Amino acid sequence: MIGIIDYGMGNLHSVSKALERLGLNYIISDQIDELNKVDGLLLPGVGAFPDAMKTLNAMKMTEFIRQWAEAGKPLLGICLGMQLLFNESSEHGSTEGLQLLPGRIERFTGIDESGELYKVPHMGWNQLRFQQKDHALLQNVEEGHVYFVHSYVVKHDEDDVLIASSEYGGVVPAVVGRNNVLGTQFHPEKSSDVGMAILRNFGKLVKQGGEAREHV
Repeated sequence: MIGIIDYGMGNLHSVSKALERLGLNYIISDQIDELNKVDGLLLPGVGAFPDAMKTLNAMKMTEFIRQWAEAGKPLLGICLGMQLLFNESSEHGSTEGLQLLPGRIERFTGIDESGELYKVPHMGWNQLRFQQKDHALLQNVEEGHVYFVHSYVVKHDEDDVLIASSEYGGVVPAVVGRNNVLGTQFHPEKSSDVGMAILRNFGKLVKQGGEAREHV
């Protein structure tokens, strides 16, 4: 069973419909007692980082998510939900994140390394490039196109958290994670076959109840 965390800032309908299409059992809840009974957590997110953390803190969900991750249980963040997994964000000042992955969230500069301008936000379909092609989350997944909508990007501190990337004004971390803590910057539920395959693999990890180690 997958628990979708409802904190008022996630695209719950599209995520839940995607899980239904895959035949994955789920609940949507804002209650810690209910979420504590599931096998895997999914943290969606649309909006501003400070607002999301303020809400999670007020709900006492922050500590619950941290304890869940520390217990080795599967956790997947999507879009803003992925960004929340990191240490901090510079959006509207400095805000502490869940601190489950090393790195920070910064706004796209709008100027690439060659001095060329690019549009912000990064919106639309972009191709994945695999850094860890044998990772459990990427099993039977092609380096296809997925759907992004974001103005802020992860600046990861340690290379091992980068599972797959895309290119937009530079390297964009697209799939990140370490052990049981995972995230996608794009919306897998809106990313056709590639996104659905990634959600299917997360469902497998939830059933296994273990860490998303690389397959060798």
